[in-house]
Amino acid sequence: METPESVVTKYMVAEVCTRMAVHADRREWEPLGALFADKVLLDYTSLGGGGPVSLSPREIIDAWSATLGGYDSTQHLVTNQLVDLAGDRAVCTAQFQATHRLAAAHGAPLWTLGGSYRWELARTGGRWLIDTVVMTAVWGDGNQELSARAGGRR
Repeated sequence: METPESVVTKYMVAEVCTRMAVHADRREWEPLGALFADKVLLDYTSLGGGGPVSLSPREIIDAWSATLGGYDSTQHLVTNQLVDLAGDRAVCTAQFQATHRLAAAHGAPLWTLGGSYRWELARTGGRWLIDTVVMTAVWGDGNQELSARAGGRR
């Protein structure tokens, strides 16, 4: 049974996760960094292989500004958020669609991905902070080569 407090808490957790996408799309790097715990486990292995990495908020901002910042624009849509609470821990899962745009002399100017996110958050000092991000790419469409070009533009 949901309580008014649990509904408010779930909203707060979902909003932190949504803000991650919004701040990244707007290139608002400092507000983005404020959403993360001191160390964050990032797992984007479904897209590029390798293994999960543990990064500081500064390292995340530096990496994302170098890649996402190379696109003309991006739009990360996050939907169907489900939040599970366990004391000062929360897990938010959601579906996403991410469109990346970069004007291209040859090939399509768009690369779109779809899949799911799983965020783990900890309540620290009354704030919910992301300490784990797992992105699972399920499908892609368009010009995936834009990713390499965008990373080289900055």
